[in-house]
This record gives sequence, structure tokens and C-alpha cells, in this order.
Amino acid sequence: MSLGLVFLSEVFGTAMLTLLGCGVVANVALKGTKGNNGGFLMVTWGWGIAVFAGVYVAARSGSHLNPAVTLGLLLNGKPEYAAGVPVDFASTLTYFGGELTGAFLGAVLTWLAHKQHFDAEPEPANKLGVFSTGPAIRSTPWNLITEIIGTFVLVFVILTFGGTPSGLGPLAVALLVVGIGVSLGGPTGYAINPARDLGPRIAHAILPIKGKGSSDWSYSWIPVVGPLVGGALAGLVGYLPIVFTAAT
Repeated sequence: MSLGLVFLSEVFGTAMLTLLGCGVVANVALKGTKGNNGGFLMVTWGWGIAVFAGVYVAARSGSHLNPAVTLGLLLNGKPEYAAGVPVDFASTLTYFGGELTGAFLGAVLTWLAHKQHFDAEPEPANKLGVFSTGPAIRSTPWNLITEIIGTFVLVFVILTFGGTPSGLGPLAVALLVVGIGVSLGGPTGYAINPARDLGPRIAHAILPIKGKGSSDWSYSWIPVVGPLVGGALAGLVGYLPIVFTAAT
């Protein structure tokens, strides 16, 4: 499969993921929507369904949808990211670019779908929360640890049971994301995906959103670095049994 098709697959899949994921947050957080004040469980299940849809859409490229998953596969010693897509520098950058581009586009579509409610919402924090994550208690080391642990769980389970999200199965990955959300999502909002947070945060910064306030760039590196570290650790830990088996 060509890298162009890989890029488009990841763009469309990640855009679907972000549109439905950020969309459920908008439905819960913004003033006057039908789902206003639907609660954390509504958001968590909405993100699970968003992952389910995104994995199906990006099945041809292996449905990474997440730079932490791509990095985990890279460090896990996999020969291919998906059928016919070798693990190398060019393919890695293609996945990263598709994921970030898709996340940005999905966030823009979320804004367009909820434009009037963004205008009606008086709280800038609620508007930013549609696009990106933020901590319940702001503490750099502990917020970072939470994101590392949550992403480690995501990537390690994917590597252990399926090799790629599409191999594991869309429903299983969706339920895994719901489980991470309800178990580990309280402290930081469980970004567990650098593209999912950074792409929409960039969209928030450049879109003409009425009364939007700050994009909170001082926190923005945590939902990027934390998931990348967690994904890398999962890939390396998952690689250890392969090394021991080869040695014996």
C-alpha cells in the first residue's frame, strides 16, 4: 500500500475519531445543547464509540489513529505497521502527519457543527474543553504520570492482544478506551493520544471562536509527551518476551 493511501486512511480515521469524540464533549459542555450536563460517563462512552468508528474507517492503514500507538509498534520490533507498510522513517512520519492532520480537521468540523452553541457558551474553559484535555488538579509531574500510565495500558493491551488496533478488533479497542476513561481519566481527562490533543488545540487557537480565551499552551506539552512516553514504554516492555525467546 502506498504511503499516500496510508496518509489518507489515517487522516479520515483520526478525523472521524476526533469529530465524534470532541463532539460528545461539545454536546455535554456547551450551553443549550440537547446533551448539556450529560456527565462524564456520557463523554467516556462517546469517546469509546468515536474510537470504534475511527478504527473501522482507517482499517486499511492498521488504524493507528494515535502517534503513541505508532511509536509503540515501532519500538516493539514489528516489521510492518500494516499489511504492505514496512516500518521505516518515511512511513512513521506519514502516520504521524496523517494522525495530526485528521485530528485538526475533526476538531474544525466539531466547531462547525456546534457553532451557535460555541457562541452562546459564556465560559472559555468549556469551549477549550471541547478541543483539548486539562487536569482536575494542575500538577506537572502527577499529570504527566497519569498520561504515561493511561497510554501504557492502551498501547500494551493493543500490542499484547492484536498487534494493531484493527487486529484486536474495533469493539475491543473501543471498550478498552472506555475502561481507561472510567478508571484513569479523572485526573487529566485521559488524552492518551498526542494528536487527539494537539490537533484540536491548534484548531482552538486559530479558529474564530467567540470569547474562546487561552488555548493553555503551558499545559499542552503534557498530553503530548506523556502519551509518547507511555506508548514507547509499552512497545519496549512488549518487546522483552520476544528478546528472551530469541535468546533461549
